[in-house]
Amino acid sequence: MKNESLDYFHQAFAQLAQTLPGAEIPWLRAARRSAYDQFDALGFPTTRHEDWKYTNVSAIGKRSWHFRAQRTDRLDLGGDSDARRIVDVLELDPAGHRLVFVNGRHVPRLSKLNDLPHGVFVGSLTRALREMPQQLEAAIASQAYVDGFAALNTAFMTDGFAIVLPPGEVIDQPLQILFLTDEAGLAVQPFNVVLAGARSRCMIVEHFVGLGDDAYWTNAVTRIVADEQADVQHYRLQQESPKAFHIASLAAAQRRGSCFTSHAFAFGAALSRTGIRTSLNAANAQAALNGLYFVGGRQHVDHHTRIDHAEPHGTSREYYRGVLDGAARGVFNGRVIVHRDAQQTDTHQANHNLLLSRDAEIDTKPQLEIYADDVKCTHGATVGQLDDNQLFYLRARGVEERMARALLTYAFARDVVERVRIDSLRERLENLLFARTPEGERIRELL
Repeated sequence: MKNESLDYFHQAFAQLAQTLPGAEIPWLRAARRSAYDQFDALGFPTTRHEDWKYTNVSAIGKRSWHFRAQRTDRLDLGGDSDARRIVDVLELDPAGHRLVFVNGRHVPRLSKLNDLPHGVFVGSLTRALREMPQQLEAAIASQAYVDGFAALNTAFMTDGFAIVLPPGEVIDQPLQILFLTDEAGLAVQPFNVVLAGARSRCMIVEHFVGLGDDAYWTNAVTRIVADEQADVQHYRLQQESPKAFHIASLAAAQRRGSCFTSHAFAFGAALSRTGIRTSLNAANAQAALNGLYFVGGRQHVDHHTRIDHAEPHGTSREYYRGVLDGAARGVFNGRVIVHRDAQQTDTHQANHNLLLSRDAEIDTKPQLEIYADDVKCTHGATVGQLDDNQLFYLRARGVEERMARALLTYAFARDVVERVRIDSLRERLENLLFARTPEGERIRELL
């Protein structure tokens, strides 16, 4: 049931459909039309939907967004010098690769791609649609939309990144994808595709940054296909502006012997919702989903994950932690489904949450659905405040109470950060923890 009038979106789609990237490609025109019809049928989810029970997104449907950046002649944040300074500050590794998107559109002069292996494609979605549309058709046109947000993204997608790795190719350096937004009222719709051939390997960092305090809306979709024995490490770092809305959907499809690792870090946005799903569609596939949300004030942060074990001998691990202060609210739903044919599955899931104030709140729901009988499956969740025994231990050794609380909070959050394999990103995340934690600079000095 639709919860808001969609007339505004009807008008916007009618005006923009013929000018969106790939409008000349028949299958993409049909996919956009089908996606919009699905959005028209689904509308925006409401709290009456079980998966959205604790996250109210009605504020998104009530606003009048624009879907095309208005500063089309100055997509460099006011000048090359200012833009390059911002990008240099955010850059993870000078020796790595980066693609930069400003207000939803790729900016080549701010991007940097070093020598890539022969046959590897790394670039914007608009360029990929010009050069290799047939390779993207399955990822775009055959989607199953679980909610109206994903359907709306396909209908209005303007850009994003595409990574295509032929069999056996390896990109050793991280691929940093910077999405910078500073335009009030803009609805950014990135669509991203990763096609990793057999035995290929890559590390991808999606980094969303809001510049200023304006309200805008990021609605991002990422599709990943990991072929036999491929290894895809995917990181997403969300630092949107304090008034922004951030909705994201990531879906991975894994084949025999593949390895998919997801690390999700959420620090920004007034309201954020991240859905991550992977399907282990062949034997001996492995998946790891790690995440940290660290929020305060009146921020709302929601993570919904799903791991489908469809075939035997699959392994999955999931570790999520949350730190909530002020009147912040968190939502975690982790669903693991072991299907009938997925014998000898080994899966473990854990979600731990630390509430730093009386007004902070978390709704956590770990789920296991098991339809096979030869499996090893465990899960658990905890919600609590700082441990009094640990506080007493530190106080008894001369650590003042404020510092003791800060140390324990930092240690709790750092458990997830330590799982990051990219040194420069791990250092960036540690700096964010220092900035978020009271006495952070003193903790840095101690360490």
